[in-house]
Amino acid sequence: MNKCKENFIITTSEQETLNLAKKIAKLLKPGDVISASGELGTGKTCFVKGLAQGIGISQVVTSPSFVILKIYYNKIPLYHFDVYRLDKSFQLEEIGFQQFQYGDGITVVEWGDKVSEILAFDHLEINFYYYENDKRKIKITPHGESWEKRLNKSKFVKVTD
Repeated sequence: MNKCKENFIITTSEQETLNLAKKIAKLLKPGDVISASGELGTGKTCFVKGLAQGIGISQVVTSPSFVILKIYYNKIPLYHFDVYRLDKSFQLEEIGFQQFQYGDGITVVEWGDKVSEILAFDHLEINFYYYENDKRKIKITPHGESWEKRLNKSKFVKVTD
């Protein structure tokens, strides 16, 4: 895993993407929201698998594309949304998204860029891009002071102006 300019991280394998997610999982606390966006196959679900492993979830994590939400129970539950098939943000609100987003677990929204206007102000945005053959370029953007502080304290991403 290599750092790149502008808070991009380059991963060269699925395992490196999992490892990055496990590092971010160490920063998570109940009520956190993560938006994961990128083209099909860029590593969003792989990343969520790493987050789940990092917070101690042993269940197999799969994309909830056809059901929109999968809940993985643990000491801190993981609410895994996939909004690829939704047309409008209000559709997510209609199924009670806010109760999860402001609940006692970790909320991860794949395709979060589609519903960015209803995400909590304080959230972590992660964008995945194809990069040189099988590599991925991952951009991590904190929204809110809480995430800025946590990322600045971490050893793998520094937030700069």
